[in-house]
Amino acid sequence: MDSTPVYLQEEYSKTEIAKILNLLDEELVGLAPVKTRIREIAALLLIDKLRKSLGITSGNPGLHMSFTGSPGTGKTAVGLKMADILYQLGYIKKGHLLTVTRDDLVGQYIGHTAPKTKEVLKKAMGGVLFIDEAYYLYKPDNERDYGSEAIEILLQVMENQRDELVVILAGYKAPMDKFYESNPGLSSRIANHIDFPDYSTEELLQISKLMLEDQQYKLTPDAEVALEQYIEKRRKKPLFANARSVKNALDRARMRQANRIFESRGQVLTKRELVNLEAADILQSSVFND
Repeated sequence: MDSTPVYLQEEYSKTEIAKILNLLDEELVGLAPVKTRIREIAALLLIDKLRKSLGITSGNPGLHMSFTGSPGTGKTAVGLKMADILYQLGYIKKGHLLTVTRDDLVGQYIGHTAPKTKEVLKKAMGGVLFIDEAYYLYKPDNERDYGSEAIEILLQVMENQRDELVVILAGYKAPMDKFYESNPGLSSRIANHIDFPDYSTEELLQISKLMLEDQQYKLTPDAEVALEQYIEKRRKKPLFANARSVKNALDRARMRQANRIFESRGQVLTKRELVNLEAADILQSSVFND
């Protein structure tokens, strides 16, 4: 039996995978099951690469993926890290991620969809194609819809050009499950299904602080309490989009802070006034009107 040694740590260190996985932990709050699954996929791909280097034949690991979860739960950010991992291990040649929606793929008249879809696929080749809200591609109730044509082209590329393109389909879990039931050909080509959980209030508060830190803002102690109350209330409202909704709330709070400072013209400003967000900047949100 061939006993050619392979030094796993040496092979691992030749890539940037450790750095990418560490960044995944550092940059993204929470998402423990997602991070675990990404590490598992990275380990599988590394071992598969080592097996090939020793001439051990095996079928190519399935690389197409499905990311399901609410908006603002980090799906695109994880997609970018996954593209980096695939590139570092040589599974894709360029390593870029192209994010598209139905409008980028589906035409509005006969003969428009095929060239539109093929143009997107051409741009994505060598990298990862991330299709957000992928279930909108399929509209069975509309006989004049051309989404099924885009799906057919996509299926052919996912099967025949697996070495050149990785596809990630993303969206809410329930409609994505229904989408796969209606399109078994797509489902059979996707090896990795990853569900992104909603963030807790504590995690969203932590994300808020990181966002503010990036922009050199701080919450006063009272403002932190107010923001936690805001998040609790906002999570129960319709159209809540996790980190995305929190970012929008912080943008509005910054605008209120600016107006508060501007309306008190004449005072001498210190760095503290310009940096601090006060409780009032949060509490003026319409969320508290209830």
